[in-house]
Amino acid sequence: MFPTIASALATLCYCLSAFLIYKQLGTAQHQRWVALAPAIAGMLLQAAALNILIFQPQGLNLGFFVAFSLITWLISIQILLSCIYRRIESLGIIVFPVSGIGNIAASLHFSDHFISIGNNAIQGHIMVSVIAYSLITLGAFQAGLLAYQDRSIKQHQPGGFIRFLPPLHDMETLLFQFLGFGFLCLSASLITGFFYLEDIFSQRLVHKTVLSIIGWIILGILLFGRFKFGWRGKTAIRWTLSAFVFLMLAFFGSKLVLEFIIS
Repeated sequence: MFPTIASALATLCYCLSAFLIYKQLGTAQHQRWVALAPAIAGMLLQAAALNILIFQPQGLNLGFFVAFSLITWLISIQILLSCIYRRIESLGIIVFPVSGIGNIAASLHFSDHFISIGNNAIQGHIMVSVIAYSLITLGAFQAGLLAYQDRSIKQHQPGGFIRFLPPLHDMETLLFQFLGFGFLCLSASLITGFFYLEDIFSQRLVHKTVLSIIGWIILGILLFGRFKFGWRGKTAIRWTLSAFVFLMLAFFGSKLVLEFIIS
């Protein structure tokens, strides 16, 4: 009962925060945190609900919707932390309500999937993987905004929502920060997977492993291109979204097949 109530309250807080952010776009710096305060409360409520939903006597519950809620929660945290030094609260207009809805779906137990794990290293592998996916998902969302911002500016239509986004240079810098940390976490996830998972290339996991490696390679090429050749703009956006597609197919695609189709 508590996860359902906490999830409902978290969703209300997230939606209130998104509404206040929208209403206060472009206002003074100190007023931003009035709009972000409900999101902080929602993040704490979601954390409490996830703690109960994930850590069960049967093992870790990382079903499709619980994993989705966990990733959106991590993305919300990353946005709130980034707001300390950058004006990116406008991202929360979309992300915060999605995070709340994901938490409600998780609390309804549509697709509980328990993993019995006694090895702390494997638990660490799972959590690092989830953090990597959340960072890269946020990077993909950032890339989408960057593409929209770039097109609006080139078409001489920089009004509306675009006015409240950070400058293009700051948006690109933030994008590569998310992708850089995501690449490091994904690398750690793959390395620990090879060391601690005996069946990483089994029939049930081989597609997930191969897709993750492809996404990792694409991200690595993008980051190298950025460092060596200064890749930016459309090139960065295309490579980011390509890596995101492979990684989401690896994570959610495999969960969808295993939990809703095969089972």
